[in-house]
Amino acid sequence: MDKNKWLRFGVGIIVLFLFGVFLKLAKPILVPFALALLFGFAVSPALNFLVLRKVPKSVALVFILLFSFAVLYLIGMVFYSSGKTLADELPSYTEMVQSFLERIDHLVPDPRLRLGLAEWVQGFNVGQIGTFLLSALGPFLSFMSDLMLVFMFMIFILGGRGRLARKMEEAFESGPASAMSRTAVRIDREVQRYLAVKTLVNVLIGLLVAAILAVCGVRFAVLFGVVAVLFNYIPSLGALASVALPSIMTLFLDAGFTFRVGLVLVLLTGIHVALLRFVQPRLMGKEHSLSPLLVLFSLFFWAWLWGIPGMILAVPLLTAARIIFENVPSLRFLATMMDR
Repeated sequence: MDKNKWLRFGVGIIVLFLFGVFLKLAKPILVPFALALLFGFAVSPALNFLVLRKVPKSVALVFILLFSFAVLYLIGMVFYSSGKTLADELPSYTEMVQSFLERIDHLVPDPRLRLGLAEWVQGFNVGQIGTFLLSALGPFLSFMSDLMLVFMFMIFILGGRGRLARKMEEAFESGPASAMSRTAVRIDREVQRYLAVKTLVNVLIGLLVAAILAVCGVRFAVLFGVVAVLFNYIPSLGALASVALPSIMTLFLDAGFTFRVGLVLVLLTGIHVALLRFVQPRLMGKEHSLSPLLVLFSLFFWAWLWGIPGMILAVPLLTAARIIFENVPSLRFLATMMDR
């Protein structure tokens, strides 16, 4: 008995290892497919709305795909061009940052308690951040080059929606087919609602972030808006980064804490709290909370496996898995373990 137990354990480890190798090697195909699934679920409500309004499904599908392609291509180009401009200009901010950090160091009255920032800033070079930023833009631009593959997958994903229940009824007996069909429809509806609402809220946050920064005269407002859309797929950490990055930029531009810095910080925090804490739960109708440790592990794992696209997909994939586990009685204990 013990021998069989250890044998199953060893086989399980080997299978997990081979599965990880497969995910790594199949990245050029799996990443576009996973993104197509995410986008497909996010735009499905719009497709359903058009079909219910008597628009032919083929016409509605073409419209949704063209609109999605235009929006994603525009966002990608804005993100890349603004990010490249920011990376090119960062070396000119070195002296500004050095002056700001030196002022912080001199605010400490006792020299023995100072942090030593005056010495550290001598070797500080913001241009190194620019080099890192340019290298980070590479995977994103690579994703944009695969955009056509993403939309090819989306055509088949959206075109085949609504047929799963009928296939189950044909493949299984009436009793099991009915139960499985209801479960599949419920899972599909909950995942679709989660991704559609999450995407809508993220886009609203991105638009408001860009508008606030533009009104306040902060540079790269559109770039920070796009970053907010992407980062807010990550619970808590994404919102924190969406608020912190433009606030730090404003802090450096004003060479200290000014009224504009405080205004940006308060307004960005306010829209994140309002939309994420009040609007999003009401639209979803059901909270899908996840363990922070599990979210962090998932981010690290998918970032290592697939890079920046993996970080964007990490939490939506985790939430989709939790929704599936919730709706399958034999796997419900896993959903409970994943809860906060």
